[in-house]
Amino acid sequence: MTDKKVACLGLGGMGGGIAGRLTDLGWKPVLWNRSIEKAQTIAEGSGGVAITPAEAVTGVDVAMLSLADEPSVESVLFGENGVVSALRKGAMVVDMSTVSPEYSRQVTGRLNELGFRRVEANLVGNPMQARAGAARVLAGGATEDIDEVRELLTVIGRQLVELGAIGVAATLKLALNALLGSQVVALAEVVNYGVEAGLDRDLLLRTIAESAFSSPVMSHRANLMREEKYVPAGFRSVLMEKDLRLTVADAAIQGVQLPVIATAARRYERMVAAGKGELDAAAILDQQFADAGDETKSQVSAS
Repeated sequence: MTDKKVACLGLGGMGGGIAGRLTDLGWKPVLWNRSIEKAQTIAEGSGGVAITPAEAVTGVDVAMLSLADEPSVESVLFGENGVVSALRKGAMVVDMSTVSPEYSRQVTGRLNELGFRRVEANLVGNPMQARAGAARVLAGGATEDIDEVRELLTVIGRQLVELGAIGVAATLKLALNALLGSQVVALAEVVNYGVEAGLDRDLLLRTIAESAFSSPVMSHRANLMREEKYVPAGFRSVLMEKDLRLTVADAAIQGVQLPVIATAARRYERMVAAGKGELDAAAILDQQFADAGDETKSQVSAS
């Protein structure tokens, strides 16, 4: 174990898993979360629980972020009692948050101007894999910066994929999540169709999960649908909506249209608007039934 002092900021599914992993290995990370109760549940063996981001990063070498979205990253880094107000000059920010490539480049530049360094470290996996050190780490940043936190990155993931310039890891993470989101929506639509046509829901989902048309991640989501087990969420629907939206927007900047992914984004937007954003992304199946019913009623009314 290195002698680097680490702070973990953001203890949701993935962030909490990483913090627990580091605690298990004796790193004693300082913990901070907007809801202090989450930090307290994994505080044993840690370096303590901080009240503010500034307190968490005081005296540390690496500030690790795992936050929900860009406004959260903005607030934790640059807001009142934020990271930059207390982190020592030259220290490293390792950011696991899924944000747009453009924001990732922008925030890296701002941190550099203030005397800090930043590495993208997007995780591919679920909270259980993060807790076990079995996720994959997509790393972006200067080679010397990645080298400085290499030991940390290799203990939080089973594979470290170095992708070069800042923004590339963010692009790959969004691409993977967009593929997942569009597949889950397609799966839900197929099940909706099959059930309406008379197929047994459980039989259909089991057949899909066990077929060559599936994959480990799709089989997992199909089984969640079978069990209607959407809490606790492995991938919250509100985050899926955010990632799909960011993907469509960044693709547009590149001059690329993503009609399938844009449709999936709208599905999750409706789900979030319906107050179901904290459910696992697999819960889109039940929202699909509601959507289909609403659309049928609209068609009947129009006729």
